Amino acid sequence: FSVVPSCLSYDPTFGYEMAVIIHYGLKRMYQDQDDVFFYITAMNENYLQPAMPDGVEDGICRGMYRYSQSKKRKGNRVQLLGSGAILCEVIKAADILESQFSVACDIWSVTSFNELRKDLQRVQRLNRLNVESSDHISYVAQCFDQVKGPFIAATDYMKIYADQIRSEVPGTYTVLGTDGFGRSDTRAALRDFFEVNAAMIAYSALKSLHDDGDYSTTDLKAAVK
Repeated sequence: FSVVPSCLSYDPTFGYEMAVIIHYGLKRMYQDQDDVFFYITAMNENYLQPAMPDGVEDGICRGMYRYSQSKKRKGNRVQLLGSGAILCEVIKAADILESQFSVACDIWSVTSFNELRKDLQRVQRLNRLNVESSDHISYVAQCFDQVKGPFIAATDYMKIYADQIRSEVPGTYTVLGTDGFGRSDTRAALRDFFEVNAAMIAYSALKSLHDDGDYSTTDLKAAVK
């Protein structure tokens, strides 16, 4: 649906995200009478439903918000992005990184990479057409202002889905996705095969730190084991 201009497509993880998006959709379609329709992916996987963080409603509708921020202030830091059920793997990866490797992790829930792409394209057009001033900033760039560390995104979709925002990510950006032929197996086995599970997300974060010169080769080899 990324190629359908009138479609707002979302891939929420938690019930509160679904509720906010449905409320937003009702407002856009019925109250405002906008000529749009919504496509929302719903999961049939069981996992814990947390309470909604304060003040994230606007970010949910625009396509991304910071789900949690590490309390660690020193040492290496990474930014982990996830959408849909894979956000649960991202949360597990953050726990691995913080508890086993002392890497601070900020977690971002991306409810719609497609909506983020639409916004950055709109901003790019405004800046291109504005002769005197090109100071419009995309929503992704606003979210990542003053944010440190490499960025790792994981989804249940092809890598090109999360890759849509690469131009606005201010650092090393690694995208994990499910490119390849369809397979029939357990979800755990499939996520391991397509390399979008918690272990691969954690490893990719350490590899990105290594590539940025912030994690030694010796430590990375030990982490692989």
